[in-house]
Amino acid sequence: MRPRLANAALLTALAATVTACQTPVPTTGPNRAALPTMERVALGANACWFKSGDPAFAAYKLAPELNSFSGRPRILLVHKGSPESRPLLVVQAEGSPSRLQAFGPMMQEPVAGRITTDVNRWSAGNKACS
Repeated sequence: MRPRLANAALLTALAATVTACQTPVPTTGPNRAALPTMERVALGANACWFKSGDPAFAAYKLAPELNSFSGRPRILLVHKGSPESRPLLVVQAEGSPSRLQAFGPMMQEPVAGRITTDVNRWSAGNKACS
């Protein structure tokens, strides 16, 4: 019986030593999965591009499609007067960590650089407008 008690005590001490040596994994920072990333982007776009009255986006309307069965949540920018028309901008994310894509006719216009900068900032968790 004594060897079993000694072995149990040794295993307990070894487990405590191993646990004490482990470095905790940081849990700060935004969730990098596709849906939380696109939620941040949608909130940023709504606040900074539309609610702020930004003239660069005045002719457009935000159409979020975050509940995607394809695993690619996205936001669309469409003409304000015809929301059924083809999107002028699609921003989508896929995977975990998410891979972002932005495409459509607006990405060929002068505003493309700003779109890219804003989307990258919001996806990283920064809520600031440009």
